Amino acid sequence: MIVQIYEIQTPEEARTMIALGVDHIGSVLLSAERWQDGVIKQVVETVQAAGRKSSLIPLFDDPDLIARAIRFYRPDIIHFCDVLPWGGLNGAVAMALERQTIIRRQFPEIEIMRTIPFAPEDGCDKRPVLELATLFAPTSDWFLTDTVLQAGSVQDQPVSGFVGITGQVCNWSVARLLVENSHVPVILAGGIGPTNVRTAMFVVQPAGVDSCTQTNAVDAEGNPIRFQKDPQKVATLVLSARKKA
Repeated sequence: MIVQIYEIQTPEEARTMIALGVDHIGSVLLSAERWQDGVIKQVVETVQAAGRKSSLIPLFDDPDLIARAIRFYRPDIIHFCDVLPWGGLNGAVAMALERQTIIRRQFPEIEIMRTIPFAPEDGCDKRPVLELATLFAPTSDWFLTDTVLQAGSVQDQPVSGFVGITGQVCNWSVARLLVENSHVPVILAGGIGPTNVRTAMFVVQPAGVDSCTQTNAVDAEGNPIRFQKDPQKVATLVLSARKKA
């Protein structure tokens, strides 16, 4: 079972994740203006030197800038997690598909992870999930399930225009359908943490699990602290994910 952890922004924290047995270690390029970050480059190099896979999420959508970032960082995986409002092959979906196709053509050696947005667990329609997966499968090496705020617009997400860090569980039944109907391996994300990872794995049967918010450190009020992991939570999640049935 692959274990993937986001958002790792320093070499020191990357080394901690490596020591805990994490397989995929993900970082975030926070803006187009700050796309070239020497510290993130050190994270990628640290991860790769340990024989693990580095993954990068660019929080921008210019394909030329994404290509420059790939040349600079040389990650193992480039991860696209823009919100995909479903209504057929509409403008946003078509643009995302074209962008991903361009990157695939330019960098065939770089794996591509595509986030498939899910509504929260009690309100997810399987049709857009499976149709989006069909569209993106030819240019994807991995799918990642993650939860989008159902009531919000594309912009009205924790990170405007992008899926993720809601801390909410996605619909596992629909995620299982994605696993069963796609040849692309699926990483299960969306509210995954040390307390629910075993159940999630049993229900969905994914190729791997991903955690961000639920393995973060918390402040005095119990709110997750972004970009700061709780090593004990990560250790518990890894042990649970690897535990034999």
